[in-house]
Amino acid sequence: MDVNKLAEHFAHTAFQLKAVRRFEREPGMWFNDYSEPFPGFVFPLQGKAEFVFNGTPYIVRTGNIVHGGAQMQLDRRVIGTTKWEYLLVLYNVLGNEPKDFSLSSTHFELQTGQSPRLTELLQQLWRTSNETGGIHAFRTETLFRCVLDEMFVNVRNQTKDDTRALFEQIVSYVHDHYMDSLTVGMLAQQYNMNENRLFYLFQKYVGMGPWEYLAAYRLNRAKKLLLQLDIPIYVIAKSIGYADPYYFSRVFKKQFGISPNNFREKFKNNPC
Repeated sequence: MDVNKLAEHFAHTAFQLKAVRRFEREPGMWFNDYSEPFPGFVFPLQGKAEFVFNGTPYIVRTGNIVHGGAQMQLDRRVIGTTKWEYLLVLYNVLGNEPKDFSLSSTHFELQTGQSPRLTELLQQLWRTSNETGGIHAFRTETLFRCVLDEMFVNVRNQTKDDTRALFEQIVSYVHDHYMDSLTVGMLAQQYNMNENRLFYLFQKYVGMGPWEYLAAYRLNRAKKLLLQLDIPIYVIAKSIGYADPYYFSRVFKKQFGISPNNFREKFKNNPC
C-alpha cells in the first residue's frame, strides 16, 4: 500500500469514527465469520495472530497494522503461546469514494515498526472512547486523526529506511545462526516483518529467497568443513543445522552433483 496515496485519500475523504473496541484472545483460538459493516484498522497490542481477508492472509503483530474492508470473509487465529490483544478501530466513509480506490472494499497491511508514541495514542483513544459526553466524543475523533497521522509518519519512515542496511543485518544474523533450527518465519519474526517483505529483500539483493540463501550458505560451509576436518559426515551435517545426515547428503548432492563423501575423497588433497 502506497502510504502517500492512502494519506491523500483520507485527507480528501469525509469519514467518521464509529467504534473503538479492545479484544483479548487466548492462544489457539480461531474464528470464521465476516468483518464488521464498516472498514477499520487492527492495531496489535500484544501477541500475534493471522487475519485472512477474502483469502489473503496477514500476520499481525506489534510493528504492523492491518486494514480490512466492510463485510469481508474473515478468518482469524491466534498464533503462538502468548495472549493476543488488539484494538479494532472502525470508521464510516461519508459520501462517495473514487471508483478506483474504496476503503470500504480494501484490505492491506502497513509496516509501522515499533512506535511508543503510536502505542500511547492508541491507549488514549481507547480510554477516551469509553467516556460519555460531547467533549469526549470530540476528543475521540481528534485522537483518531492523531493516530492516523502518527501511523502515516511511521510507515513513511519505515519506507525511507536504508533497505540495504536492513538486509545486511539480516544476512549477518543468518551467518551467525545458520547452525540453528532457523525457519523463514522465525527470521521474519526476529526482524518484526512479514515473510513477504523478507522474501522481497532477499530477491532484491541476492536474487533468491531467504530459505534458498540459508541452504546455500550452509552447504558452502559444509564444503569447507569437509576439506578442513577429518570428522564424520553426520557431525558436519549437525554442525551446519541439518539434524538428519541422510537429508543433508541428498541436499548436498542435489546442489553440487556429488555426495559429501565423494566430494571429500575427490578434493581433499586437491582443493583447487
